Amino acid sequence: MPQDVDVVIVGAGQAGLATSHELTEAGVEHVVLEQDTVASAWRRRWDSFCLVTPNATIRLPGGEYAGDDPDGFLPRDGVVDHLEAYARSFGAPVRSGVQVESLEQRDGSLRLGTTAGPIRARAVVAATGAYQRALRPTWVGSLPGRLSVLEASGYRNPESLAPGGVLVVGSGQTGCQLAEELFRAGRRVVLACGRAPWITRRIGGRDTVRWMLDIGLMDMSVSALPSPAARLAANPQATGGGGGHDLHFRTLAALGVELVGHVVGVDGDTVLTAPDLAESVAFGDARYADLCAAISAHCVAHGLPVPDMPAPTTFDASGPDQVDLSGITTVILTMGYRPAYRDWIHGADVVDDLGFPRHADGASTAVRGLYFVGVHYLRTRKSSLLMGVGEDAALVAAQIREQVRAGSSVL
Repeated sequence: MPQDVDVVIVGAGQAGLATSHELTEAGVEHVVLEQDTVASAWRRRWDSFCLVTPNATIRLPGGEYAGDDPDGFLPRDGVVDHLEAYARSFGAPVRSGVQVESLEQRDGSLRLGTTAGPIRARAVVAATGAYQRALRPTWVGSLPGRLSVLEASGYRNPESLAPGGVLVVGSGQTGCQLAEELFRAGRRVVLACGRAPWITRRIGGRDTVRWMLDIGLMDMSVSALPSPAARLAANPQATGGGGGHDLHFRTLAALGVELVGHVVGVDGDTVLTAPDLAESVAFGDARYADLCAAISAHCVAHGLPVPDMPAPTTFDASGPDQVDLSGITTVILTMGYRPAYRDWIHGADVVDDLGFPRHADGASTAVRGLYFVGVHYLRTRKSSLLMGVGEDAALVAAQIREQVRAGSSVL
């Protein structure tokens, strides 16, 4: 017989823990099922990983950053420590080592198939991360078999790779950070670039992320985007490494990283790339100009001095339209991730064509009693981040509290 539980949260990252905190505060009994352990996704980051957002923007409900370095950037293990302490602070009811394999609506309840046996619940919160499946293009299968091909989640440090050059595919935050680290470790690095915005680390003596919060950029909703597909766009090129510094196409080129256009195919021992590096650079420059204009308008509207925001320098985008793989031993894919809710949530219209949940303020519009927290752009741009996930968690927890208090069934 299935075990009966009022509320199940799937995932013990920041989204699941924030929701658990809010349910605990509301006196709603629940359990958090985690296939690994608390903060498992953060534990899988590479060794030198640091947050890109300042520590002061960690705003989990009841778990705000309270350290002595608000303008710094927590390293990977610091983030894990923070989330572990957060879970302990309110006694989060986490059951580690339990994987949820399926969820379906049946007989007036939600049925979960788990590695610990079936569970029947009134409400389920899917808090399994902003994205779940790495994008792996078909051309990867044509790469020479001698190459080691891994996703960013499989990278730890330069020493963990075979000696030789590295082709990094994808130029968002992760791709740029890995390219910089590997080059500084003495590797030949080729970065296959796509379209990504970029930011300077600081503007007017303040971290640019603080400006982005001030001007409302992090509160942008899906409806304000040019299209729903824009949710899949890369995050701004930036780094918190070394205390935080500028990191984008220009800094990487000046360092010595070889930049090429996006990969279009493989021909034997050659990777073919598009002649679109200039267009990718121009795209990022345009987004930077948009940001500068928004900051200027904000300052004028609030009677603040407009900070100096230097224009980007010229960029030489001439280069080869192919990469000779001679001397390259490793390919690291950093092309982003996609939602994977269809892998375990069964039911029609649960997600849209891009795999994102169909919902209203986090409540599924297809399956009553099913909720989502920690989804990229669930309600705003910051919905999946440490700075914003708590707002969505509070909203979802309030809905669950009313459902449980009403004693309503799922159907």
